[in-house]
Amino acid sequence: MIRNFSVFYVGNIELDDIGLSGQAANDRRYSNSQLIQSFETAERAAILMDKLGFYALWMAEHHFQREGYECIPNIILLGTHLAAKTERLKFGCGFNIVPMWHPLRLAEDYATADVLTGGRMIFGVGRGYHSREVETFGAPVIDNDKNRDLFEEQVEVILKAFNEESFSHHGKHYTIPPEVPYRGYDLKEVTLVPRPLTLPVETWQPVVSGSSIEFTARMGFNGVVALTGEKLVDQAFIRFRDACVENGRGNLLGEGLALGVGFYIADSEKEAIEKLRPFHDERYKWFSPFGFVRYTDEAGRVWGTPGAPARTPRIEDGVEQKAWICGPAPHFVEFLKETEKKYPGLEHVILHWPEGMPRDAFLEQLEIFATDVMPHFQIEQYWNNL
Repeated sequence: MIRNFSVFYVGNIELDDIGLSGQAANDRRYSNSQLIQSFETAERAAILMDKLGFYALWMAEHHFQREGYECIPNIILLGTHLAAKTERLKFGCGFNIVPMWHPLRLAEDYATADVLTGGRMIFGVGRGYHSREVETFGAPVIDNDKNRDLFEEQVEVILKAFNEESFSHHGKHYTIPPEVPYRGYDLKEVTLVPRPLTLPVETWQPVVSGSSIEFTARMGFNGVVALTGEKLVDQAFIRFRDACVENGRGNLLGEGLALGVGFYIADSEKEAIEKLRPFHDERYKWFSPFGFVRYTDEAGRVWGTPGAPARTPRIEDGVEQKAWICGPAPHFVEFLKETEKKYPGLEHVILHWPEGMPRDAFLEQLEIFATDVMPHFQIEQYWNNL
């Protein structure tokens, strides 16, 4: 049963000349005073979402984003600040790019935020996909196997630090602590200070490939499936459920997952599509080269694979794939009710902020959603239990 509605904001600023015929993504350059708009935007969104009864604001970690699309380098730091500006809203790390961190520094920062916010930070881990940022920080991402190998060991270290009073680790990439003398004795173990107050730490990861699904299920993490065509959502949800069963977890379809969708609410589907079009198109100008088009053709082939479409998607494609929901509020309610029946274990829906959409326009959409869609779902259970 859907109980929690959240928003995913990757940190875009107010972009100009948007749409497929607008300025090329690689040619965008903005001043520092423009790039820091993302902090004010996140604050305004958080305050409104807290008032409207949303569950969490998810934000993405990215670096060196002079193009203006993803401009939040430290989501734990920003989330801690936003928690002081709000009362109940949670803040999701969507996602900390683990290979760019020392695992103990990431664990310390999250634990500190958990203490300071009273448990309102949600931990999230990812492997990264921008070669400009991951490789600049000295970690592999072009070599997928090396990236996965490093990531999985880092996660192992983080979980030890969270869950054990003191620990040591001897792996391929890390020896913790180093074998050095300290104050008259040989160092054998260390303690994370502080450790999170909220244990076990709720951890989320994007699930795309079979390997990420298996890893997420095995580690006891939750998964996010976002802006993905209906057929691929079905496949991911079924595979995640089966992997969870194999690892002694729940067996309800959708349990432990969040579904991310794009949306625009207007009087008609046609009107919603036309208003959303330039913002949708600007998103895929930036993300399509990274392979972030998770749709299938009529034969079930994934876009970008042999025989399947390889072009930048149109908004009509997203609507047909049910990755983007456009139309009147009752249409969105109907879609979500059908989704509840299909995935009885699903509790979390995340609304995606299209990267080209101005702040005021999206916040207006959130108010409409909170007024006309959310009352049809039993989210009041969360608020009443606080």
